Amino acid sequence: MASTRSISTHHGATARRRWVAVAAAALAVSGFALAACGGEDAAQVTTTTEAASGGAGGAQQNTGGSAVLNEINERGKPTLGQTEQVTELKVTDDVVGTGAEVKPGDTVTAHYVGVSASDGKEFDSSWSRGAPTQFPLNGVIEGWSTGLVGMKEGGRRTLVIPADMAYGQNPPPGSGIAPGATLVFTVDLVSVD
Repeated sequence: MASTRSISTHHGATARRRWVAVAAAALAVSGFALAACGGEDAAQVTTTTEAASGGAGGAQQNTGGSAVLNEINERGKPTLGQTEQVTELKVTDDVVGTGAEVKPGDTVTAHYVGVSASDGKEFDSSWSRGAPTQFPLNGVIEGWSTGLVGMKEGGRRTLVIPADMAYGQNPPPGSGIAPGATLVFTVDLVSVD
């Protein structure tokens, strides 16, 4: 059974400056696609659950990631394509995990693939680098810090992120991301650290 929810978030100038500082730090540590500042306007989040369960079995809870990572590696890199532009964050659970649940501000380890919604062109992937990435939710683009909350270890979630919750008009130089682009990420959550 699918469920949908909407959440509004607001950002002021102080939060925007903090996001820019965090973005610069995160660029140096873990790959450009995760770090950025969000827009200052209200943003909406829509969550849809398409899978009742799957991925990591019930015995995989709070494993620290090793058994979950094995399952995720067996699942393999997701294939993403072109999708519609959005004005609100769309969150879809492709596989519902059974482990620890992500809370705001947590640090997580995840595998992910990112593409531009307009053409489906991949611009970043931890799968391509051969290892999952660890990052704090308070150090990534707003679409991730909002969209990953509630996800459980072992799950696979697709985020369709509007530009104002990603890079807006200022994508990282050389990223291949167009200004104002809607981004699509599929994220496999290895662990809540």
